Amino acid sequence: MTERRAELDGAASATLVLLCLLWGLQQVAIKVAMTGFSPVLQGGLRSLGALALLWAWAALRGMRLFERDGTLGLGLLAGLLFAGEFLLVYAGLSYTTVSRSILFLYTAPFLVSVGAHLLLPGERMRGVQAAGLVCAFVGVAVAFADGLRLPTNHEMIGDLMVLAAAVLWAATTLVIKGSKLVRASSTKVLFYQLAVSGAVMPLASLLMGEAGVTAPGPLALACLAFQIVVVAFASYLAWFWLVARYPAARLSAFTFLTPLFGVLSGALLLGERVSGSLAAAMLLVCAGIWLVNRRAPAAGA
Repeated sequence: MTERRAELDGAASATLVLLCLLWGLQQVAIKVAMTGFSPVLQGGLRSLGALALLWAWAALRGMRLFERDGTLGLGLLAGLLFAGEFLLVYAGLSYTTVSRSILFLYTAPFLVSVGAHLLLPGERMRGVQAAGLVCAFVGVAVAFADGLRLPTNHEMIGDLMVLAAAVLWAATTLVIKGSKLVRASSTKVLFYQLAVSGAVMPLASLLMGEAGVTAPGPLALACLAFQIVVVAFASYLAWFWLVARYPAARLSAFTFLTPLFGVLSGALLLGERVSGSLAAAMLLVCAGIWLVNRRAPAAGA
C-alpha cells in the first residue's frame, strides 16, 4: 500500500530540486541532439531506450510488469496522454518561439493543482498556495519576458498546441493520482508511458515527414544517452514515485524551477544570453514554492 503524505519532507524537496535541474539540462540536451536526430523521433528513441532499461531494472528486482491488476486500461490512457504531450510540445516548437512555448507549457502546474482541488479527496488547495503558484508563474514570465510580444497567426497555432500539451501533462498527473495507478509501482506506471510513447512517437515522426537520423556525431549521441538514462529512466521513475505519495500542488510548485535551470544551463553550456531579470525571476519562483509548501496554521491558532 502506498503511503500518502500531506507535506513534503527535506528529502523529497531536495529530490525535486535535483529533478528540475536535470529537466533543465534536458532542454540543452534536446537542442544539441537535434543536430543528429529529428525532434519527435528523438523523443521516441528516448522512450524506447528508457523502456529497455526499465524492463531490465524490473527483471533484476523480480518485479512483475505484466501481472493482471486492473490497471491496463488506465495505464494505456496515461501513456497516450504522455505521448500526446510531447508530440504537441515538439510540433508546437516549429510554429512558436521557445519563450512563448515555455510560458504556455507551465500553465500545467495550475491545471494540476486546480484539478486536484476539484477532483481528488484530501488535495484541497488553500488561498496562500494559489498565491504561491501565481508568484512562481510570474517568476517564469519575468525570466522569459524579453522573448514575448504579440503573436503572429503562425505563432498562435504553436501557442495553442503547447497549451494543449499542458492540459495533457495535467491530465496525466490527475489520472495517475485519481485512479488505481496510484497504488501501482512507479516502475509499472512509467512502463505504460514509455511503452506507449515509444510506439507512437516514431510513427508520428514518420507521418510528419521528419528527416529522421541525420549522421549524429558523438555529442549528439551523448545527449540522447543522457535523455534516455538520466531523464526518461531515472528521473521519471523518481517523479512518479513522488506523484503517488505527495500532494499535487506541493509537487507542481517546484516544476517552475525547470525553465530557469534550463536558461542557466543554456548560458553555461551553449553560451546563450541570460536576461538581467533572471535573479528576480528565481526569487519569485522560490517565494512561490515557499508559499505553496508552508505549513497550514493550526486550527484555532
